[in-house]
Amino acid sequence: MKRLLPLLLALLLLPACGGPKETELTVFAAASLQETLTEIGELYQTERPGVSLVFNFDSSGTLKTQIEEGAACDLFISAGRKQMDELDAAVQPAVNADAPEEEEPLDFVLSDTRINLLENKVVLAVPEGNPAGIHSFGELKTALEAGDILLAIGNEDVPVGQYTQKIFAYYGLDEAALNAAGALTYGSNVKEVTTQVSEGTVDCGIIYATDAFSAGLEPVDAATADMCGQVIYPAAALKNSKAPEEAKEFLNYLRTPEAGTVLEAVGFTPLG
Repeated sequence: MKRLLPLLLALLLLPACGGPKETELTVFAAASLQETLTEIGELYQTERPGVSLVFNFDSSGTLKTQIEEGAACDLFISAGRKQMDELDAAVQPAVNADAPEEEEPLDFVLSDTRINLLENKVVLAVPEGNPAGIHSFGELKTALEAGDILLAIGNEDVPVGQYTQKIFAYYGLDEAALNAAGALTYGSNVKEVTTQVSEGTVDCGIIYATDAFSAGLEPVDAATADMCGQVIYPAAALKNSKAPEEAKEFLNYLRTPEAGTVLEAVGFTPLG
């Protein structure tokens, strides 16, 4: 019995010696945030070593669908209001006025956590040397209508693609006709569009200013609010979060000067 006492004492003390349990926080974020959020995450984890950040970067439309289908997610950062609105029961009566009354609104956003986190810009970017000689959206319109160039854009379910559709409407461009004429290529997220421009497989592409910066691309023109509206990135903790307090804390950290410095360095404008 005496021999067993030290072993029993050790077993009783083991949980106390193991230290606090690490919290895993899953963040779904627009692909355009990949470089900056990865860097910010590393900074955050030096301050909060008890929190492990797991990022899922993709188009906001894809992430929204994954959330709808039950994917584990604590915090969602979208590159457009539309995708967040579709998950937020608090705003859906206004944005889905034509939906059938019996259709239940999606209710994933944790009340009082939603904020407009960032603003970005939509730009026209060209490969190194600008071989097609495109210098503005006005010149883009002329070249597209003449069938002289190949333009990369985002799919219609991707925020950057939706902003592009507004730019086309502003200039009176028919996307379906341009696509049928072979003047367009598509990407399932902004990173795919950026890669096409970087590799020179297209003459130009419509992407975010931040992605152009990260890829070392030259933006030759920037879309105005009249052309495509403001490019706002909303963020919110989700109701199905297993760590809502930690999600709120990381969201608050994204609004600090430390995080803001990283975001501003690539062209984001913090709104918090």
